[in-house]
Amino acid sequence: MIFIDTGAFLGRYLANDQYHRSALSFWEELVSSGENCFTSNFVLDETFTLLGRWAGYDFAVQRAKNIYASPSLTIFRPEHEDEMKAIQIFGKYSDKRVSFTDCISFVLMRREQIKRVFSFDSHFEFAGFHRLPSTK
Repeated sequence: MIFIDTGAFLGRYLANDQYHRSALSFWEELVSSGENCFTSNFVLDETFTLLGRWAGYDFAVQRAKNIYASPSLTIFRPEHEDEMKAIQIFGKYSDKRVSFTDCISFVLMRREQIKRVFSFDSHFEFAGFHRLPSTK
């Protein structure tokens, strides 16, 4: 089980992204391994908004349609209680400038007992998750 963060989607779809090669390579590993992949509607909101701004809205709409049609990706939607927990984490990590989307991701990952994340964001590491691929 692995959670997919915004940076993984952006790296996959944007050829000029600094993590494009790493993202493509790791996506191939996930597909070939048959790994169960998860994300959230918050992550997808962030992803499609940024894709629209950086690559055009037609491009973003097509990626959105493909992602929502994918049978290999489960999309979590937080409950009110999850969002309240995320607000607490948002305050806790305010000095680290963690996004609210990341805080929602932390809560959902803990709720679903997912310990690994496909992300290029170090915030996941200090929140206690194993981030892949290694960028070192």
